[in-house]
Amino acid sequence: MSRDPLRAHPRETVQPMTAAGRTLRVSVRTGTDPDVPPLLLMNGIGASLEVLQPLVDALDDRRTVIRFDVPGIGGSPRPVVPYVLGTLTPVVAGVLSRLGFDQPVDVLGLSWGGGLAQHFAVQHRRRCRRLVLAATGTGTLMVPGSPRVLSRMLTPRRHRDPEYAREIAGQIYGGTMRSDPERAARVLHAATRIGPRRGYYYQLASSTGWSSLPFLRLIRQPTLVLAGDDDPIVPVANARIMGRLLPDAQVHVYRGGHLAVLTEADELVPVIEDFLDRD
Repeated sequence: MSRDPLRAHPRETVQPMTAAGRTLRVSVRTGTDPDVPPLLLMNGIGASLEVLQPLVDALDDRRTVIRFDVPGIGGSPRPVVPYVLGTLTPVVAGVLSRLGFDQPVDVLGLSWGGGLAQHFAVQHRRRCRRLVLAATGTGTLMVPGSPRVLSRMLTPRRHRDPEYAREIAGQIYGGTMRSDPERAARVLHAATRIGPRRGYYYQLASSTGWSSLPFLRLIRQPTLVLAGDDDPIVPVANARIMGRLLPDAQVHVYRGGHLAVLTEADELVPVIEDFLDRD
């Protein structure tokens, strides 16, 4: 694998990989213990894989961590035609195969990535061992955030303009962003790679009209649902609904907002790893 100049970890490699007709920029941080199942990360909307760095840094080095840029985001080429979650999950499964990860992996989905993770768990159930859903809901059929907050999500401006990110951080992300909006600029802009605007809109459109509510009971994998008590984008009520409908779910409500798994990774990663390591 070729090295990416942005990655400094001695066991991390980044490369473009093509599967099912699409090319993704993929990062793999190889763990020190091959017996620990790899963890596949699925990111939020408009964010390149670098945004997940605080989470990756907090995870135990024993664990192999895989992350990627969706089409048109970060370093992944812009898609020629739009896609939906149901056509993206075979790409992800194909990338895992090309990387040599044929055994089941653990999957963590953050925000928009939580929708992709739910779809992956059903569509490729033999590839998914355990599931972590962070700050996410069931798509179109969910308890929505306020229209004012959701309207801010219709544009990628917060990913492109650090000053704008500071201005709106508390309103849309909640939690510690309310008292320290500078965190939003650090999380969203520290070494991130900005893709074309069309990539953001394709990603936004890919889940339009999608909902996991009709098939939640088909997700048989043990699932950890992480939700903040101050998340303006995905109200905590959604986690409680998912916890009741998923066959094998544990709900953990933390004090914080939408991006706490990144900004307070040191507090939430032990919860995640305890769940993944449980017999």
